[in-house]
Amino acid sequence: MTKTRKAPHLTLPGLITSLALMATPFFSFADDHHENGPAPVHGIAMHGELKYPEGFSHFDYVNPEAPKGGTLKLSVVSNGFDSFNPFVIRGVAAAGVSTYVYDTLMESSSDEPFSEYGLIAESVEFPEDRRYVIFNLREEARFQDGTPITAKDVEFSHRILTTEGHPFYRNYYADVSKVTVEDSHRIRFDFGDTENRELPLILGQMPILPAHYWEEREFARNGLDIPVGSGPYRIGSFDAGRSVTYELVEDYWAKDLPVRVGRFNFQRIQYEYYNDDTVALEAFKAGNFDFRQETSAKNWATAYTGRRFEDGRIVREAIPHQRPSGMQGFIFNTRKPVFSDPKVRQALAYGFDFQWANRNLFFDQYTRTNSYFENSELASSGLPQGPELDILERFRDQLNPEVFTREYTPPDTSDSRSMRDNLRAAMELLNEAGYSIRGGKMVHEESGKQLSFEVLLFQKSFERVVLPFTRNLERLGIDVTVRLVDSNQYIQRVRSFDFDMITQVLPQSDSPGNEQREYWHSSTADVSGSRNFMGVNDPVVDQLVDMVIQAPDREQLVHRVRALDRVLLHSHYVIPHWHLTKDRVAYWNHLQRPEVTPKNGIDLNNWWINR
Repeated sequence: MTKTRKAPHLTLPGLITSLALMATPFFSFADDHHENGPAPVHGIAMHGELKYPEGFSHFDYVNPEAPKGGTLKLSVVSNGFDSFNPFVIRGVAAAGVSTYVYDTLMESSSDEPFSEYGLIAESVEFPEDRRYVIFNLREEARFQDGTPITAKDVEFSHRILTTEGHPFYRNYYADVSKVTVEDSHRIRFDFGDTENRELPLILGQMPILPAHYWEEREFARNGLDIPVGSGPYRIGSFDAGRSVTYELVEDYWAKDLPVRVGRFNFQRIQYEYYNDDTVALEAFKAGNFDFRQETSAKNWATAYTGRRFEDGRIVREAIPHQRPSGMQGFIFNTRKPVFSDPKVRQALAYGFDFQWANRNLFFDQYTRTNSYFENSELASSGLPQGPELDILERFRDQLNPEVFTREYTPPDTSDSRSMRDNLRAAMELLNEAGYSIRGGKMVHEESGKQLSFEVLLFQKSFERVVLPFTRNLERLGIDVTVRLVDSNQYIQRVRSFDFDMITQVLPQSDSPGNEQREYWHSSTADVSGSRNFMGVNDPVVDQLVDMVIQAPDREQLVHRVRALDRVLLHSHYVIPHWHLTKDRVAYWNHLQRPEVTPKNGIDLNNWWINR
């Protein structure tokens, strides 16, 4: 929610932007409420000051003169969709629904760590300690059927999302203790006994749903009924599971607000579904869709060639970004007995040869990941000292001693180390964990069972990364199988934690907060659909997550996140992969983009068609 939108999806995280307060007669109406309380303001920053002042005209990274019109054609590599409700755990929602159909109370800007400005909310009020927040809604805010957006819709949205929505929302808004509708365009949220300064901002990210539409409908079973939204696009047409087209709302109520100027410039946005990425790539080069973000190093190095690239009809760019890369890696499901011992997890990491993969598979394009908060000041490095050490000292007796004595670096084959050396180190750790070789098999000495597990995949292209890893482990007598399933089955199995090991991305923003509960807190370890894929259930991690959420300022946030990072790394929940500090994109030259790219990277919603 760039702060990256913290929505419940498996891989990638939608970006939100920002807006200013415009003086309207509404303020004389609201003044009676504020004589002895905080004054209404146009935005809120997590820490520090807002970049954009009251009355700003547009974001620095958009073109305010961008023309409207044309159709943006995009692709999705997936087995289809069966729902237009992205807010529940049931089904697979169509691409783009949450981004285009629904507006939120506030907008995040893409060139600040985490700041928001009013969208549906014209202004916001909060005390210094942020124990509550009041949103004053715009009188002109409308749903797509023309119905005014009121405080009752906001109250309804909070209630339905936290009771019938995806489990993510229950955790995300868990510290809200009371919701009060003060009048038709004014709503107050009180918070419990918490020092969570992020709560006003994460409530600002809440999508606003029409209470009147859902009165006689079952929220979790809406299927492919076209919903009434509040955002810049409505669903125009669709072919179930194959394509969906969004149409610009011509009388969209917010189109002239500063956060919307220069954004959402396409008349239509059309997604076509492909079962195979190779087919999708060829379809792009044939002109069947307009834009592609490339995730394969091999494709980037070898497939983007030919006359259309040479004559400039297709533009190929690697655009730098400054957003945290998060963690991508092989993820252990510690709920499974085979991965319950950290020494076993640590040992298996020695079987992954990143240097070989980067050289032979990735054309040396990647950098090894060493942190859950890679590519940011939040990443830990060296040994803990100063405030970080003070934080960790509180838990010394409960932590792996290496947190204090050894800088975390994933095993590699650089310098003079070889895979033979790494497998020898893995063998020593496995012996310490109670395993030994019997008849060429790695067997647990007490149970007599061979060490075996399954790697679950949905991308066939990733087999070329996984198979060398499994072959290295087989040299230790470990039985590893690779199972390739379709994307829908993969989603369902991951939601129910029905896997041993997966490859997964754990995205991060520049301002971690409440969403960290979804990743690491024990309260989410057994909640179906949570992003606690590893099954982290550690009281120290719980306390560190709470400390991150309650950080009083940016300096303390950085120290607390680094401390959390160290504990997670030395618990060996993942085998880290790699990261890239550029977005690799290709697009047909009728697409145009702004001159300025925000630190969070490209956002197609700021682009337009050159007419």
